[in-house]
Formats: sequence, structure tokens, C-alpha cells
Amino acid sequence: MKVITSRRTVLKAMASSGLVAGLSVSAQAAYPNKPIRYIVPVAAGGGSDMVGRTVCERWAKQLGQSIVVDNQGGGGGVIACQNTARAAPDGYVLMQGYVATLGTSPATRRNLPYDAVKDFTPVGMIGSTPNVLVVNPQVPAQSVAELLTYLRHNPSASYGSSGQGSLTHLTMELFKLQTQIDVTHVPYRGIAPAFTDLIAGQTQAMFPGLAAALPHIRSGRARPLAVTGPQRHPQLKDTPTLEELGLKGFDAVQWYGVVGPAGLPAPVVKLLNDTLKTVLSAPDLRDKLAVEAIEPQPMSPEAFAQYIRADLERWSRLAKARHIQLDN
Repeated sequence: MKVITSRRTVLKAMASSGLVAGLSVSAQAAYPNKPIRYIVPVAAGGGSDMVGRTVCERWAKQLGQSIVVDNQGGGGGVIACQNTARAAPDGYVLMQGYVATLGTSPATRRNLPYDAVKDFTPVGMIGSTPNVLVVNPQVPAQSVAELLTYLRHNPSASYGSSGQGSLTHLTMELFKLQTQIDVTHVPYRGIAPAFTDLIAGQTQAMFPGLAAALPHIRSGRARPLAVTGPQRHPQLKDTPTLEELGLKGFDAVQWYGVVGPAGLPAPVVKLLNDTLKTVLSAPDLRDKLAVEAIEPQPMSPEAFAQYIRADLERWSRLAKARHIQLDN
């Protein structure tokens, strides 16, 4: 009788008898049986890191397994995306994808070493927060209509952003495209210095994320005129959405979600999504995320995949229309 010694031959023999399928089902049923690594594509500290740690703390309890947050902030998220895409598709490496890594960066950079759609398995959305159109209080505009009039009569006006290709940059470019106004872009290295110059009157307007804007709005150093997103935000109930003001499709938001490497097994994705939805439904989590003005937004894996594709398509169309290409 011939003895089977090669691993490949053993696996072929097991497959022919149905044993591999049985082992696969058994392995998936045991998931997770070791700690999960959760890559956050930013340095420790800050809003995105807080979101990841807040969610993972509760998610680990639902899964009955520890989740280790791994901050990988190099290359504007590129390193984190590469490491996630290259990981084994077994559910033990996940990443907190967000609008920059899976939306605005792929839309404005052709030479990224990853594909935002093909290289990842969408697990589920966490939540989103709008951007808010703010102006320096010295700008004589109490509404979007008045701001447009002001900008048309002041061709030297400028707006700040947290950097080339950032959501704060592209959101204003979308606003310019839809309103047919022209205002000069002044990119900064982060939102803090951009706010410093807005408050000092060096720039006149900006589209920051709501969490970054709220302290300045509450202190009176910045005036909100409108928010992005499909509905008004609970923390700015008197501020209209741009949709309300007639700018249709202006639902651009800063969003956060969970992805894994391409090819995650369906049962693993379902378990992760089901438990994530349970986490997001807890009232105390909503309170925690409110610090970053984030509203929980649970989605099925299929809905989240569609959301990512639509967001990428939106920013890709804009980048083409405004000739924004950052890696030429």
C-alpha cells in the first residue's frame, strides 16, 4: 500500500473525501479563537483612534475575544492599507477604513499601491459625521446665499483646508462646482493651522469636519452656514443641510467603517457584522461617539460595499472635473 507523505497530496486526498470542507466549516465555527488585530491607519490619539478604541472595547466583549488596536499612521494610511490587503483572509486582521483611505485618496492619486474596492472585504459601517461650511465672523454672510454673493464680489477671497486631496479640500471644490463660484484654495498641514488662519481672517471660509469645528462655533470664532449629509445634525439643529438649500447630492461626510483583506469567508463576515451592529445599537456608544459628532450608522456588508463604491465614484468624478491629480 502506497504511503501518502506530501502535504499537498494529503490535502488532495482529504478534499476528494470531503474532509477539507468539514475542517473548514469547523474552523469557521470556532472563529474567533485568538486575538484579532484591528489596524487604525492613523497615529494614536485623535478622533479616528478614539473611534476605533471605543468600538473595539465593546466589540471584543461581543466576540468573546480580545481585539488589539494597532496604529499604523505612515504614508497617509497607505502602509495600513497595504498591510491589511496583504494579510491572510481569516478574520484576524481588520482595518478601520474611512473616507480618506478608501475614498478621497484613491480618487486623487493614481499610483496608490492598493485598490480601494478589489483589495478589501467590507464588514460594516461604524458611523459618519458631516462637514460644516463655516466663515470668519467678519464675513458679512449669515446664509449660504449671502456667502455666494460675497464671494462673487470679492475675487481675492480664499478658503483653507487640511491639505491637498483631503475631504475639507474636495468638499469645497464640490461646492464651487455646484455653485459656479471661484475662491482660492490655501492648503495647510492639518486642520488646526487652517483654523488659526480662518479665525485670524487670513482665509474667509472652510469646510472642516463638525467635531473640529464645534469648539470654534461655540466660542463664536466661526459661523456655521450649512452642513453636508442627508439630514441636520443633532448638535447643529438650526443649521440647514446643503441638500435643503438646493444642492442635490451634497451628502458628502466623514465616515468610518471596518474592512478586512479581500476574500474573507462569508460566515466570518456575517458574525463580525452581526456583532458590530449590536455594539452600534448601544445607547452608551452613541454618547461616546458624540464627542466626535459621529452618528452610528450600521449597515450590512453589501450596503457598505455599495456605499464605498459610490463614495469613490463621487470623488473620482469631482477630481476629474476639477483636474485634481496629486501624484503626477
